[in-house]
Amino acid sequence: MGRFIALLYGLSCYAVFLFITFYAVGFVSGVAVPKTIDTGPIGPAAEASIINLLLICVFAVQHSVMARKQFKQWWTQFVPAAIERSTYVLFSSLVLAFLFWQWRPMPARVWQIADPRIAMAVTGLSIFGWMIARTSTFLINHFEVFGLHQVTNNLANRQMPAQRFRAPVFYKLVRHPTYLGLIIAFWVAPTMSIGHLLFAGATTTYIFVGIFFEERDLVDLFGENYRSYKDRVSMLAPWRRST
Repeated sequence: MGRFIALLYGLSCYAVFLFITFYAVGFVSGVAVPKTIDTGPIGPAAEASIINLLLICVFAVQHSVMARKQFKQWWTQFVPAAIERSTYVLFSSLVLAFLFWQWRPMPARVWQIADPRIAMAVTGLSIFGWMIARTSTFLINHFEVFGLHQVTNNLANRQMPAQRFRAPVFYKLVRHPTYLGLIIAFWVAPTMSIGHLLFAGATTTYIFVGIFFEERDLVDLFGENYRSYKDRVSMLAPWRRST
């Protein structure tokens, strides 16, 4: 019964993640959701900037700290290992939902593309960025990354298989295609407000900080395989060699 409850919990966490992921697309692009990056009560710009940066910092700290090996070793003293990843996914989703809810709009325009055909093309490129980000997780192990593999193995009373280093498709071009897709999605916009610019700049900064910690963990996990991979493949720019 405990394993079945863990499965239901993992599925629920994944459902919350899916909802927040789809909401994020609408939030950033400004369509199909009740609260977007440029809607809501408008207050003083300085106050909005501070609040928005604090919201991004809260997400960054939660997202990075809970992903570290040391935290997981401590955390699994209280949370069963089978649902540790699902709990991480749930917390990340809830913190991101809080960011969307409390975000303060700063709607002054930095740029706006007037030609509807060019604007549509730019929007399409942004959507392509979201597609890269999501497809990249399926190229490795989407269901392990978001906790479902762990709870289904737990239900079947199977141990999780040892992690193997792989670099399929997009990962042959860049080491972090998920982050590249998000950067495209955040920056390529037909209309760029001050608030959107702040969001894109702060999240891109966090992505580079996150890559630093993530790659340190990957070297610890995969050793020489990942070091060699770093030497061959660029971090984010597919047209550049690694440096």
